[in-house]
Amino acid sequence: QVQLVESGGGLVQAGGSLRLSCAASGSIFSINAMGWYRQAPGKQRELVALITYGGTTNYADSVKGRFTISRDNAKNTVYLQMNTLKPGDTAVYYCNAEILGLGFSRYLDYWGQGTQVTVSS
Repeated sequence: QVQLVESGGGLVQAGGSLRLSCAASGSIFSINAMGWYRQAPGKQRELVALITYGGTTNYADSVKGRFTISRDNAKNTVYLQMNTLKPGDTAVYYCNAEILGLGFSRYLDYWGQGTQVTVSS
């Protein structure tokens, strides 16, 4: 069984910073892309940032220059460094990973439980 466990959310003032972490554990053979999504109240879940196994990154326009995604392949962990936070960044942030589990023949999508990020003005 595979699990994604997130940490690092919280309440911060506008202009502040937070760092999210997401660790994958369980019967894992390989992890392909890892990413962060967010969902604000009344809105659809949206992609925030994505990183491939080799380190290629992709960001939503709204976070470019403020957020940085990184990963530690040895630890099966992905990070999201969020700087210059704005009230519009308030949302539940979800970790996502494409994982090939032991005994499986294809990569499957896994999601974390979500962590709340609240930015006050």
